Parts: sequence; structure tokens; C-alpha cells
Amino acid sequence: MKKIDVVLGLQWGDEGKGKVVDVLTPAYKVIARFQGGPNAGHSLVFDGDRFVLHTVPSGIFRPDSVNVIGNGVVIDPVILMDEIRAIEQKAGSITGKLLISKRAHLILPTHRMLDAASEAAKGKGKIGSTLKGIGPTYMDKTGRNGLRVGDILSPEFQDRYNALKQKHFGLLSQYDFEYDITDYEQQWMEAVEALRRFSFIESELVINDYLSNDVPVLAEGAQGSMLDIDFGTYPFVTSSNTMSAGVCTGLGVAPNRVGKVMGIFKAYCTRVGSGPFPTELFDGTGEELRRIGHEFGATTGRPRRCGWLDLVALKYAVMMNGVSELIMMKADVLNSFDTIKVATAYEIGGEQLDWFPFENGEQVKPIYREFPGWKCDITSVRRYEDFPQELKDYISFIERETGCPVKIISVGPDRKEIVLR
Repeated sequence: MKKIDVVLGLQWGDEGKGKVVDVLTPAYKVIARFQGGPNAGHSLVFDGDRFVLHTVPSGIFRPDSVNVIGNGVVIDPVILMDEIRAIEQKAGSITGKLLISKRAHLILPTHRMLDAASEAAKGKGKIGSTLKGIGPTYMDKTGRNGLRVGDILSPEFQDRYNALKQKHFGLLSQYDFEYDITDYEQQWMEAVEALRRFSFIESELVINDYLSNDVPVLAEGAQGSMLDIDFGTYPFVTSSNTMSAGVCTGLGVAPNRVGKVMGIFKAYCTRVGSGPFPTELFDGTGEELRRIGHEFGATTGRPRRCGWLDLVALKYAVMMNGVSELIMMKADVLNSFDTIKVATAYEIGGEQLDWFPFENGEQVKPIYREFPGWKCDITSVRRYEDFPQELKDYISFIERETGCPVKIISVGPDRKEIVLR
């Protein structure tokens, strides 16, 4: 009996999960998203083209792959159909390659309005929402009010939609917020109809059946571990469980059926939106990381905040996820730096901590260890043995501190620019 392997981000998202899943998928028949929604942006670069996937799993361009949108995902039909049309222009019809869980919840046009109204009302306390309606949709899910993909097939679908919309109108009346959903609602209904050509499935049964028949399955996480609703930098987090435990609830597999957990991290750190970021750089070095790394959100286009690698947070994410192997992204972005720093501990109120605390705001001061940079271009390197010694030392230090081997090192954006160990 096969176990489901997991690949997920260990930082604040944007670690490069799309490229990694695209590289890993030849070894897997099935790729399944287990949480999040169109706030995700997984970038793939190949054949001179760049694609950003928001809801569709990142194995969609691989021939003979099956891609499952699991029950833990929330879906905006408009965004999903736009994405599908863009994929089909490149890859032809994907009707037989994309399966959608009946239990996945739908993001309504009014969910988007509630998201925008709530964020606007927070003023200076904004959490940095992508305004895609994710939070309000998960609120309706836990409040037992939500509409699900399987409801599309019900003759009562329109009545259920109207009832939930009216409930949202009541909530929106509490805000000083102007809105008009007319155009988007029309697009939404058209997209719902277009989705009917895809198979709506009991994904928990399908996934477990694949595993029982020794079909290799890869679970693809969205966002990052430090944005987890329970264990991230709350309240500046997403609305789902982004850690490996979310695979069990987001796909319907038991904990003892989880196999390898592959954790992705950048050789430095980035974050989009508000919230704690102990190693953030506000100087020319931070600006240089942003420029060289093209650090702008794949979904929002917002400039990402940049800083040195936070080993305290990384070790925490490794522990919480049960990571068995690490994948380092964007090592090439550090090619030109004389010195590279890593935060190995925090100082809070005069006390030094080497673990991730509940209090993780502005009072946290990082304590750094410095490493010499490698000062050369590594983008053409394809064997670990050919890396400069300074990079090998950097990787070895991370392995010792986390207790996990670094199995893959990315040295450029293309799917071919990668070193496997």
C-alpha cells in the first residue's frame, strides 16, 4: 500500500512550490491540492513561458498526470475557469486530467465583498488579505453555511445561492462600504456552468483508492507553514491549516498513510503583506534581494518584504511538519553577496531564545551568524560536487541545525535549473 507524499512551504509562502511540484511530478501519477484557494500563486517556468497557477495543482502540464482539487480547497469558479482556459491554450483540453472534490467550498461574489469590507474596516490593523474572499468562505464553512461544489448538481442550487447571498448582504450592511456584484455575479454563474464539464468526485474515496492500488500520490501545499491558522504568526495568517496535518483533513487520508514530507524553503526569507518578520531588511541589502530575486507576489504583484534566513522559524516548521527532507530554492539569488547572515536565535526582553515563541512581534531581535558568500554564478551547476565550498558549508550548517538533509537545490527559475542530491 502506497503512502501519500507531501510537499509544502516552510516559510511565509512564495518559496517556489510550483516549480518543485512540476519537477517532482514525473514520479507521481496523482497531484492533489489540500488547502487554500486562489490566494496561492505557484509559478512554473518552462519552454520560455511562465505560468502562475492559483487553484489547479502544479502537475497539470505533465502528460498522463491526474490533478485533484481536494475538499480542503476553496474555489472561485471565475478564477478557476480563467486559469483552465489559459492552461488549455498551452496544453490542450484538461477535462480528463482535473478532478474536483464535491466537498470543496465555493467562494461567492459576496465573499469577496465581505473580505474587502472587513479589511478596509481594520484600518492600520490590516492583516494583508489578498481580498479573494478566502477568509469569509472558510468562516461560512466552519459556520455551516457554505456552498460546496457538489451543490452545483442540486436542483436547489440557485435557491441555496440566493439564501447565502442575502445573508451576506445583511452582514455587509454593517460596514460603511460601497459595492456592486452585478457583473462579477454574471461571470460567476457562467463559470459555474462551465465547470460542469469536469468530474466532481468524492475525493477522499478516490485518493484512498489510488493509495490502496499502489498509485503514487503527491499532496501539494499552498501558502507556507508560518501562515498556518493555528501555528503561524497569528493573526497575520491565512485561513487554513498549511502544515502537513492539513493533508489529512484536506484530502481525507489517515495520518498513518502520510509518507515523505518534503519541506521547501528559500535560501533567504520573504513575506507579503503585514505581520512579524524578525529578519526583515530595510536597507540596500533587502532591496538587492528583492531586485535579484524578482520578489513580487505571483498572485498580488505586491513587492515582497525581504530578509535573511530565519533558522529559528525554519526549525519550528520542520518540527511541526515532521519534515523528512529539505528543498532549498533561489540559492542563486545570493550569488553576489560578500556576506550571508542566518538568524540562529532571538532576543526578547534581554532573554535569548532558540525556539519560536508565542510573542513574535516587533520586540523580537534576531541574533545572526555570518557566512562568507560564494561570489560566483551557480546557475549552470548541475552536480552538488561542483558547488563552491562556501555554498556547501551553508547547506551543511542548515542540515546540522534542522536535522534534515537538503535533497534539492534550485539554482534558477527554469525547471531544468536544479541540482538533485
